[in-house]
Amino acid sequence: MAGLILTGLSLLAATVVIHAIGTTYWVRYLLRRYAAVDGQFRQRTRIGVLISSAIFLSCLHLAEVMLWALGYRIVLPAGELESLEAAFYFSAVTFTTLGYGDITLSSAWRLLSGIEAIDGILLIGWSTAFMFAILQRTWGSLNEHKG
Repeated sequence: MAGLILTGLSLLAATVVIHAIGTTYWVRYLLRRYAAVDGQFRQRTRIGVLISSAIFLSCLHLAEVMLWALGYRIVLPAGELESLEAAFYFSAVTFTTLGYGDITLSSAWRLLSGIEAIDGILLIGWSTAFMFAILQRTWGSLNEHKG
């Protein structure tokens, strides 16, 4: 059990690093490219910023899901998840806490999926907060143009 927890926490740490680097890069990119001097997004770029941010964050999540899928393929014995596609699907369903249950891990390995679900909740929450911060900047610039 300790080995599974260590494996799961290692994957969780790796995905947090991916998310930290990705979101730090993205906020710097957005501010450099689309923000006015006051830090608010210029009116003509608001929708593009929101759409591109949603796509960028989704790509980060897909990379994190793939990392978990690769982890499953490396750690799990043959027969648990028969292909990388099955591992990716299982990982996506677990990461998002959707949990269809059409593919499951045997009782010896299922602890990993619980750790992945915790990871997904944390990172999706992080992305939600990130999108909210972008919306606040958008709304802030809307209020300035109101008066």
